[in-house]
Amino acid sequence: MATSLYLLVLSILIQTSHLTADVRRKNNPTSFNIGGVLSNRESMMFFKQTISNLNFHSQYVTKGITYDSTAILMDQNPIRTALSVCNYLINQSVYAVVVSHPLTGDLSPAAVSYTSGFYHIPVIGISSRDSAFSDKNIHVSFLRTVPPYSHQADVWVELLKHLGYRKVIFIHSSDTDGRALLGRFQSTSQSLEDDVEMKVQVESVIEFEPGLDSFIDQLLEVKNAQSRVYILYAGETDSKVIFQDASLLNMTGKDYAWIVTEQALEAHNVPIGILGLKLVNATSEENHIKDSIYVLASALRQMNQTEVITEAPKDCGNSAQTWETGKTLFEFIKKQTLVNGSTGNVAFDDNGDRINAEYDIINVQNQTQISVGQYHYSNEQKRMKLKLDKSAIIWPGNTDKQPPGFMIPTHLKVLTIEEKPFVYVREIQAEGEGCTPDEIPCPHFNNTNDGFKQYCCKGFCMDLLKELAKKINITYELLLSPDGQFGSYIIRNSTVGGKKEWTGLIGELVNQQADMIVAPLTINPERAEFIEFSKPFKYQGITILEKKPSRSSTLVSFLQPFSNTLWILVMVSVHVVALVLYLLDRFSPFGRFKLANTDGTEEDALNLSSAIWFAWGVLLNSGIGEGTPRSFSARVLGMVWAGFAMIIVASYTANLAAFLVLERPKTKLTGINDARLRNTMENLTCATVKGSAVDMYFRRQVELSNMYRTMEANNYDTAEEAIQDVKKGKLMAFIWDSSRLEFEAAQDCELVTAGELFGRSGYGIGLQKGSPWADAVTLAILDFHESGIMESLDNRWILQGNFQQCEQFEKTPNTLGLKNMAGVFILVAAGIVGGIGLIIIEMVYKKHQIRKQKRMELARHAADKWRGAIEKRKTLRATMAAQRRLKANGVNDPATVSLSVDALPQHCMETRSPARAWPGGCDVRQRIPHTDEIRVATTTQSNLAYGAGLPDMIV
Repeated sequence: MATSLYLLVLSILIQTSHLTADVRRKNNPTSFNIGGVLSNRESMMFFKQTISNLNFHSQYVTKGITYDSTAILMDQNPIRTALSVCNYLINQSVYAVVVSHPLTGDLSPAAVSYTSGFYHIPVIGISSRDSAFSDKNIHVSFLRTVPPYSHQADVWVELLKHLGYRKVIFIHSSDTDGRALLGRFQSTSQSLEDDVEMKVQVESVIEFEPGLDSFIDQLLEVKNAQSRVYILYAGETDSKVIFQDASLLNMTGKDYAWIVTEQALEAHNVPIGILGLKLVNATSEENHIKDSIYVLASALRQMNQTEVITEAPKDCGNSAQTWETGKTLFEFIKKQTLVNGSTGNVAFDDNGDRINAEYDIINVQNQTQISVGQYHYSNEQKRMKLKLDKSAIIWPGNTDKQPPGFMIPTHLKVLTIEEKPFVYVREIQAEGEGCTPDEIPCPHFNNTNDGFKQYCCKGFCMDLLKELAKKINITYELLLSPDGQFGSYIIRNSTVGGKKEWTGLIGELVNQQADMIVAPLTINPERAEFIEFSKPFKYQGITILEKKPSRSSTLVSFLQPFSNTLWILVMVSVHVVALVLYLLDRFSPFGRFKLANTDGTEEDALNLSSAIWFAWGVLLNSGIGEGTPRSFSARVLGMVWAGFAMIIVASYTANLAAFLVLERPKTKLTGINDARLRNTMENLTCATVKGSAVDMYFRRQVELSNMYRTMEANNYDTAEEAIQDVKKGKLMAFIWDSSRLEFEAAQDCELVTAGELFGRSGYGIGLQKGSPWADAVTLAILDFHESGIMESLDNRWILQGNFQQCEQFEKTPNTLGLKNMAGVFILVAAGIVGGIGLIIIEMVYKKHQIRKQKRMELARHAADKWRGAIEKRKTLRATMAAQRRLKANGVNDPATVSLSVDALPQHCMETRSPARAWPGGCDVRQRIPHTDEIRVATTTQSNLAYGAGLPDMIV
């Protein structure tokens, strides 16, 4: 509901505004006064008559509208002209003013423009062609039905292209028209809309002050220039002097071409063969008056239908008021077009200048000026077209043969750059040493830092240059690039308004400091816009150079043939089989009994350690010294294990050869589409050369923009630096021309190119735009391709037989070195160290055991000595007891007992048990008589000793 209400209100407001506008437009004036400032009374009469007739022309005048006229004569004095405009035109409320050029003087149209423009009253000029009137900051409301002189540049460019001239010498006066003409000529000739191959270049510009008495010095500056086509803009007086001095210098004869402006054709000494322009209907004021009035009427009619028109100013004294209708009327006039006007197709550009003006092409023949062509508007194509009859032209030197327009130099300045294998550069070290026969002297171009250093160049391009010089019959001076770069299109001056310029080789060629570039120069659109290229002498593309990835030889490289899982399974299998062997042999009824050996000893049964030793011995084929299974079941398992070991060892051996010997990995990258190159987060460094054709290629490719932003910071100044870093491993991928990278890969088999070629192009010889040698060089190169010269240069400098060597190298197995097998040696060393460590542990343990055994022996000896002493005391006491008993029994001879006791050996008395420990006759019962008495006595004495004297003995 709210939306409907809003739309209703909006519709009412729009209708109201339309009704208000219609009401206001109904109040528009019905009579329009047109002013005129004309050069003679006849033009005044025609002006008034044309406006009077306009009122009856329904195509331009709406019913009810009338046109009036107010005209005055042009005055030579600009002040009087301005006063007359105020007094006789503005006071009459004129809506526009038609003004012609005075018969004498140049400022009167300007006075009318200033005065009328102050009130924004449109002024239509019908004869003023000065370029100053195009400046809308000064002449704010000025239009004209004639083109300015600077528009002749459009015709000149078309004429030069039609004649095939691509390089000219431009001579012009230093006034506003001369500079405007040069600026328009340069912008038109280099327009991007035109064919690149047909652009016209200005080789040299001569700007002179009007009124000089001699032009000898200026003409001598360009006499030896390559171009012999001269474009001249000068007044009648200056043209006379220029033609006179050019004739003295023989610059108006055969092989020269002159194209001049309208004013120059008025000189009385115009040489024969000169071409010039003449504006059609340039002097017909009546036709221009008629066209200007009808354009104005058409604009007022269109404006009256759509805009509100207020009354024109009528008082020059009222300077505070701005007439907005005048501004609007000026814009309407600029948009008008008369398809069939009296002066042709009438239209205006944004500055209010006449466009689509028609010209006659004039040729001076025997002091007469003949029209040999027209520059006219084509209604079918809706554009200007040039029509020229070449057969009717008489050229300088009074010949009908068109001059070539340039002087072909036979001694050329040739630039090159170091780029293997196309150009090798060698510095001459020893004084007096020169270049070899296959080398060419090549000092640096304009480089004073070299001092007296001399260089010699050879290579593919140098041989090509020699063949080319013989083919097209030229001599040359070979120079090296001043900065070692091909060149890039950059802004030289970083300040506001800095101009982009070419650097390096291309910059020298564009600036016409050299004639030719013979180097591996890639043909691309950016360069072709500014220089000329021959047909390619070698076709190539872009590829990626990287170092071949070597299989990482770690300390465990010998383990690579098997996966970690397989190694673990093998280790487990060894011990599982050993355990099963032990169990089978342990529980088998035929394996748990000892067997007699030939030497009388007995063979032990298979224990667990022997089973493990057996399993490892079979697996490693190290022989089995002991501990073989004896039962049939265990031996069957042993045979199966032996087969398993044979297969595992054979597989390991074969796979080890494949991993360490036969396999040669090729590349890490698959090409430009590799995800690791496209992914900016991947830790992969790639680069190219700054400002090179490859760099330009990446800038053009939108899909490679992310990759280019990443690699831009890594780019190198020269290809040599990048290739060295690839060899060292500092740079992972170098993107460059395939010819150079394939050469490097052929020289060093550790380098390889990755993926297929992309960005295919070719190497061409660079020349200046419009160079006369372009066709000859192209034909010579095509001939070299057909005759096999290019193929022989390829074989000599690029292939060099090295590709076959690398292919053979690829087929040859790797030689194993310490790097590959270091892990095995370390394993042996670890075994040795482990063995030494174990034996040290054994020795330490053995010494510990010996020390422990010695302590036990000392303790045992002390215990035995103590026991001996106790036994001795026991014996002594027993003897004494026996004696006492003997005495008690009546035996009074102690000697008998003493002898019997003393007769016992000493060692028999020190033993633990006299009855048992005295072998070989130490039994008391056998040696001592009255044994029973002694035993009793001994026992009694012993009891006494233990009961009374033992503590004393121990102490």
